[in-house]
Amino acid sequence: MKLLNKPWRLSKIQRVTIKSLVHLFSLGYLSIIFYLGIIDNLGPDPVQALLDKTGNWAIYLLVATLLLSPIAKVLPSPEPLQFRRLLGVYSFVFALAHFLVYCAFEIQLDMSLIGSEIIERPYITVGMTALVLLLALAATSFNKAKRMLGRRWQKLHNAVYLILPLTVLHYTWAQKSDLLSPAIYWMIVIAVFYIKRDALIKIIMGKKIVPSGRKKRQAISP
Repeated sequence: MKLLNKPWRLSKIQRVTIKSLVHLFSLGYLSIIFYLGIIDNLGPDPVQALLDKTGNWAIYLLVATLLLSPIAKVLPSPEPLQFRRLLGVYSFVFALAHFLVYCAFEIQLDMSLIGSEIIERPYITVGMTALVLLLALAATSFNKAKRMLGRRWQKLHNAVYLILPLTVLHYTWAQKSDLLSPAIYWMIVIAVFYIKRDALIKIIMGKKIVPSGRKKRQAISP
């Protein structure tokens, strides 16, 4: 199904405006919640509130990153893909903020505890694995890295399909009593995987993802 008869294009000014809004929202939101945490205005447990907000937004942005390719195919237009890298990088930024809050307030910056926490607590093991993978994707999301890695770049960035369930598993394990929120997140994971089923099948079968939503000479990666 295609919503438009011909691909639509954003002007350079429109692209810059949208990207600026993403920067403004992401950095502004982080600044606000940390400020509210510092002045003790994030509820009865500000540390947990910071962990929840940063972790949740890391997942939201990761889901948005994965859904941009299907949106590009449905329109059809390559324009949504202009923002995929930016959303992916900010997903990592929020995940990193989540980790730093944990280090600063949960273990009081005692770096000697990190190793034992990773080994002894499965949900931290899973979360750290997702964070390291996100770091790898963020660090290689730029054009120079893509050229240097060649075909290996796409294989590396297919790890996004592993990162999403890992982040939700981390969230699920971290919950002490709330069962509804993890269930909703898992339904989102299933929905995203269903929407992306063609790309997933090709990855599993070891096939190259067929370009779509752009001209055929341009590939849409996951």
